[in-house]
Amino acid sequence: IYFQGYAPNSFQVAEKENLTLSEKIKQKRLEVLQNIDQAKLSEKSKEFTKGIILADRTEMDRETVEDFSKSGLVHILAISGSHMAIIFWLILLLMKPIFPASFRNVPIVISLIFIWLFAIFIDFGSSVIRSCIMISAYYFYVLLQRKPDLLHAMAISGLAILIFDTNQLFDVGFQLSFIAVFGIFWLNEPILKYLPKPKNTVQNFFVNVISISIAAQVATLPLVIYYFHQYSLISVIANLVVIPFSEVIIVFALLMTILLGFGFDISWLNAFYDYGVQLVLKVIHFFASLDVFFFKNIPMHWSEVIVLFLMIYFLRRFLTHHHLKSLIKVGFLVILFLMLRIGFNYYENSKSEILVHEFFKEKIISVKEKDKVVFFVKNSKNLEKQKKYIIEPYLVARRVNDFKIIFVPQNVKSLVINKKNYKLE
Repeated sequence: IYFQGYAPNSFQVAEKENLTLSEKIKQKRLEVLQNIDQAKLSEKSKEFTKGIILADRTEMDRETVEDFSKSGLVHILAISGSHMAIIFWLILLLMKPIFPASFRNVPIVISLIFIWLFAIFIDFGSSVIRSCIMISAYYFYVLLQRKPDLLHAMAISGLAILIFDTNQLFDVGFQLSFIAVFGIFWLNEPILKYLPKPKNTVQNFFVNVISISIAAQVATLPLVIYYFHQYSLISVIANLVVIPFSEVIIVFALLMTILLGFGFDISWLNAFYDYGVQLVLKVIHFFASLDVFFFKNIPMHWSEVIVLFLMIYFLRRFLTHHHLKSLIKVGFLVILFLMLRIGFNYYENSKSEILVHEFFKEKIISVKEKDKVVFFVKNSKNLEKQKKYIIEPYLVARRVNDFKIIFVPQNVKSLVINKKNYKLE
């Protein structure tokens, strides 16, 4: 920042006239956010509501975001396909009884218009637009009286997104969204065969939640580890427990947002909603606190990702038909994956190097001798950020677990570590 401007004490506020449609929508969203801030809710419930419905996570505390991340439930915070699907089905459910069977397409059209208006209202987030395009592409088949085809709908929506923004192909959210949907298409039916057969609608709902959650997580696992280098084994159980309740909470949060947006602040409803949100956050915190199931700094090469995806591809055939040939293919890919992993680990652990890493005005020196690394750091003031942005990425890239951090006093010119003298310049 080269220049700073300061408003004088006597400045005046003037209301702007002739707002554009976009500015009017943004203003209304701001008013709804302010109404939520003024509601008689706990701070965590306010932050949660703004994040889960209005895509505003600016005030959400770091601990809550970490809980969602460590428990593998961060997708609940990001407004994505599940949120938009819930809102679409909710509007569709409300509209169907109003129109007779001869006008069965009208509720679908109204629902599609509503989710697109909602996307405009929350300022066109990438994940929201992807979800709206996917849902629209799928239901256009219904409107055209053709049998819905998930793969064709995915292809159409993917093509539409890439026509407007080719760089979306390299976006992590884009890749995870489409792989998650393909994973549900590819693995959901085979997984359902191994689950108890539901006897009623409620059981059918929970069985499908379990199968869809497992399918989506298995499909996205290689990319999640490749991009984020962490995974929680408890996330499968956490998703199975929290997702059914999260769908209720999303609907409830949407209702609360609409009521507060129109100025209805109902104390008993606030208290009931507050209790529900606090309960969900406590459950998520419990899963996040099980550190024994959380693994971080997991190295993953793109070639390993390809082998894992091939493994998932052949896994469907084995689960469906139990063919020996499919089992042999999966077994071969497991062996190939282990060979790649051992090979990359050996290659990285056989190298020695000294590097200087710059973190703002500070410098961190790393001395790697085969499978051990020593980091020389001047002070501990920014250690957490240095770990996150310098040390941990280096450990992942070099596939090293054995490391040491040494704080170097300001005037020290040399250090003796493990009988070796390091001269510091």
